[in-house]
Amino acid sequence: MSNPANNNTYPAYEKVMAARDAAKLTAVDYIRSLFGDSFIELHGDRRFADDKAIVAGLGMLHDTPVTVIGIEKGRNTKERMDRNFGQAHPEGYRKALRLMKQAEKFRRPVLCLVDTSGAYPGIGAEERGQGQAIAENLMEMMTLKTPVLTILIGEGGSGGALALAVADEVWMLENSVYSVISPEGCASILWKDSAKAPQAAEALKMTAQDLFDLGVIERIIRQPKAEDKAMFESLRLLVLRTFEKNAALSDAELIEQRYQRFRKIGTSHIK
Repeated sequence: MSNPANNNTYPAYEKVMAARDAAKLTAVDYIRSLFGDSFIELHGDRRFADDKAIVAGLGMLHDTPVTVIGIEKGRNTKERMDRNFGQAHPEGYRKALRLMKQAEKFRRPVLCLVDTSGAYPGIGAEERGQGQAIAENLMEMMTLKTPVLTILIGEGGSGGALALAVADEVWMLENSVYSVISPEGCASILWKDSAKAPQAAEALKMTAQDLFDLGVIERIIRQPKAEDKAMFESLRLLVLRTFEKNAALSDAELIEQRYQRFRKIGTSHIK
C-alpha cells in the first residue's frame, strides 16, 4: 500500500515534509547569509540558563543594526540533540524577550526566524513557567516600540512559534507551514489515528499559500539555497525596506498598526 504523503493527493502534507527536511537551511544558515561576519551572538536569560534552541544576537543589515532571534533545529543528530530539536525552553523565550526589550531601548528593529514543531513540553520546562514565558512574549511583543518582522523558515508549531511571531508583518518561505497543532496531533485527536496526518494537514490550512489567502501572513518568499547569493541579497533589501517603512511611524502608529493587523485576520472571510 502506498503512503499518501508520497503522492499528489495531499499536497499540504508534502509541504509539511519539506518544512521538516533535515537538508534545508536552518536559522544559523539564514543568519550567516543575511548578516555575515557582523553577527554577534548573545546568551542567557539572566534568570536560569542559556537555551541553545534559540540563537540570538546583533547583526548589521547594510548600515542598520538589527536584533536577530532564530529558533535553531540543528543539521545532524548531534546538533539536533544539542539544540533540543528546535524546541525552546522558557529560558529561551525569556532570552528572546530580553533582547527584544534591549532592541526597543536602542531603537533597533527585530528580525525573528521561526522553525519549531513547538515549545518544549517537558516537566522541567513546565516547572520553570513555559506557559507564562510564552504569554509574556505575546503581551510584550504586541506593544514593542520598535519594528518587528517574523519569517517562518520551516515549521511554525503552535505557541512555540507564535511566541516569536507577534510582528508588524509575518512572512513564510514557500515550503514552510504554520499551525496551532501538528497534522499528526490533529489526526490523533480527531480520528484517533496519527496515520491520517495527510488529511489533517489539508484541513488545517497550514501552508504558506493557504495562510496568505486567509490574510494571516503578508508575503511568501521563494525557498533559497545556500549558494543563492542573489536571492539572499534580494531578501536582505526587502527586510531592510520593511524595517525602514515601519521605523518611519511614530510609536503609537506602529503599535496601533500591529494591533489592527491581528484584529483584521479572518474578517474578510466572514459572511
